[in-house]
Amino acid sequence: MPLFSQVDVFTDELLFGNPVAVVHDADGISADRMAAFARWTNLSETTFLLPPTEPGADYRLRIFTPVRELPFAGHPTLGTARAWLAAGGRPAREGELVQQCAAGLVRIRQAGDRLAFAAPPVLRDGPVNAADLAVLIRALRLEPGDLVDARWADNGPGWVALLLRDADTVLRIEPDREAFGELDKVGVVGPYPPGSEVAFEVRAFVPRVVLGEDPVTGSLNASVAQWLIPAGIAPARYTAAQGTRLGRRGRVHVEQRDGDIWVGGDTVVGVTGTVAL
Repeated sequence: MPLFSQVDVFTDELLFGNPVAVVHDADGISADRMAAFARWTNLSETTFLLPPTEPGADYRLRIFTPVRELPFAGHPTLGTARAWLAAGGRPAREGELVQQCAAGLVRIRQAGDRLAFAAPPVLRDGPVNAADLAVLIRALRLEPGDLVDARWADNGPGWVALLLRDADTVLRIEPDREAFGELDKVGVVGPYPPGSEVAFEVRAFVPRVVLGEDPVTGSLNASVAQWLIPAGIAPARYTAAQGTRLGRRGRVHVEQRDGDIWVGGDTVVGVTGTVAL
């Protein structure tokens, strides 16, 4: 039976991040079986480790939500890297892993116990049209003056992101899950006052899953940073909080270095064993 791990991501304490389920040695498992298992775990993502097929990759990864397969996702990237290392994986290059996934090769940097991935290119950016923006304002129940800007920020999952006036506005949102329509991956971000422990509060609304909100989201934080840092809204290095309204303490560490955006966080292995797949 394949090895199985469950890793809490973007936290240094188990139960306060975003868990990902990881199935090791998954090359004998069909795509249909992978999808069925991801529905069964009912986590935001479940991943499957496979031998790489591209030169330079340490391993290949397939990423499933309970409803579809994703080309890339952030917290599964970090959580799976931690599970792979904990199971004895040894990267070809000291201090750096290379993950192969449907979005291409993703570099993952090791700095002590913390891992960080290099943000992949955004697949869709630019302004949000008036009709979609009206849907989002209604679904998020925003008031006049709450919204500062909105952009497409899709690096695989389909994110559209809204910059709100402050973190308190982000935290008070009570969305109407039935009003999002086809816009089912919606991120919101708002700044904290200068001198706060963290720079931004982030929330990720996914109305078609059970919680309706992802606890801590690496892919969204990556594409938001690719928007806010070049625009001068965020500094080249900052920490974002996410999961506050869900009782989590997610901390996402963002840094621009040598032209790349690196998105990192702590990871905790919470479950290990085998799975009957």
